[in-house]
Amino acid sequence: MLKPYKTVLRPSETEFYEKKSRFIGRCFPVSDEREAMAKLNEVRKLHYDATHNCWAYALSDGGQRFSDDGEPGGTAGMPIMDTLIKRDIKDALIVVTRYFGGILLGSGGLVRAYSRSASDALTSAGVGLMSPCAVMEFAVDYPRYGGIEGFVKANSVVDSIEFLENVRFRVTVREEEAGRFRAELIERTDGRAEPAVTGNRFIAIPIGE
Repeated sequence: MLKPYKTVLRPSETEFYEKKSRFIGRCFPVSDEREAMAKLNEVRKLHYDATHNCWAYALSDGGQRFSDDGEPGGTAGMPIMDTLIKRDIKDALIVVTRYFGGILLGSGGLVRAYSRSASDALTSAGVGLMSPCAVMEFAVDYPRYGGIEGFVKANSVVDSIEFLENVRFRVTVREEEAGRFRAELIERTDGRAEPAVTGNRFIAIPIGE
């Protein structure tokens, strides 16, 4: 049974200065460790001359990792991870790049700066609820197509429509709406279309925090 969880909707980039140190925060949606490491390496290449590229990721399968990347232990990677944990975000990577400005921030100052950068990047990325959905397939004859087209598009995500000997739909419907969608479609087609569930997947629905 798929369970809903919160994630980020899009890549983001934010920036601020703290006592002449430049902090660049980036947040990425990722699906697994391999993708997270690939995104991290892209940032490392982009900012090869940075003093530190600190990071953390949390996955929906429970996987978590973080790194201080040379900053004093507990002052960078863990504050970034705490941002993900406190906001209950999964399948996301946050990388905070620091260019040292010549003034020491102290342990407390580093924790605050990395926490702020991570939080800014996460907020800019937007938060969505990964909602469990049913993938459904059905076919209707051409005379009935016009009568259901609007209903189907308004109540599902249309993955594909094929115009063959009849019109074949593949749609995605939120699990809690699947029963109602199926029943109404059967009624609208006089029982000629009976949607069958062929799979399950997640769809990200934007939410406010």
